[in-house]
Amino acid sequence: MKICVLVKEVPDAAVEKRIDPSTGRMDRSGEKNLNPYDTHAIEAAMQLKEGGALQIDEVVAVTMGPESAVRALHKAVSLGADRSLHLNDDALAGSDVAATGYALAKALEKEQPDIVLLGQQSDDGECYTIGAVVADHLKAPSLTQVIKLDVVDGGLRCERQAEYGYDTVQVSLPAVISVGDAINEPRYPSLKAIMGAKKKPLEKAAAGDVGIDLALVGADGSSVSCGEFKAPPAKSAGKIIEDEDTDATVEQIVAWLDERKLI
Repeated sequence: MKICVLVKEVPDAAVEKRIDPSTGRMDRSGEKNLNPYDTHAIEAAMQLKEGGALQIDEVVAVTMGPESAVRALHKAVSLGADRSLHLNDDALAGSDVAATGYALAKALEKEQPDIVLLGQQSDDGECYTIGAVVADHLKAPSLTQVIKLDVVDGGLRCERQAEYGYDTVQVSLPAVISVGDAINEPRYPSLKAIMGAKKKPLEKAAAGDVGIDLALVGADGSSVSCGEFKAPPAKSAGKIIEDEDTDATVEQIVAWLDERKLI
């Protein structure tokens, strides 16, 4: 059996996220890293492989992105993935969620995985929906917000968070599972794993290599286009009330609250 883990390169958490006004897309010129939510998906894949209840032959990290995204794949294989696939083509730039999900599904069709795992969201777009889009194209069952995975009767019994509590769902394979960050605590890669990451097999594929229809991807093939973005207005300076005269201080606070109709 094979597990594919979808991973993504995102701006580092310390980088202020902004939209490039010339392209209408997120500015990705700063420091980048592997999407932290995807590390939970990699850990879930490793636990399934190491658990022994399913005979997992390999774990493959899959990403779609520019040349720099290879660093996210290196991080993924240092965390345990056996090899990686990098879908990289200028024609894919500007793809919205639907187009991205379609492109990733075409790459996964080539791999024919039994289980597809991914993080519940990306740290930049935070759309939560890419797993469902991929599953729709693969005609596979999909579950989101999964926080527990157990192998039962050759399938997976999943516990997922819901608005009203928790669901327990039995799903047959193949399946696409979006895991929540409560599912596990990702391991830290060893120095040996980090050093050996670049030696693990890395396959690069263009859109044509996996049969992607170029009319369905990129900015022109996307249904969503971004309009004008503006920075939020700067917050006005706060008012400091010195506590020298208690009665006067209380009066000032009450007046301030009353002026804003908070009392």
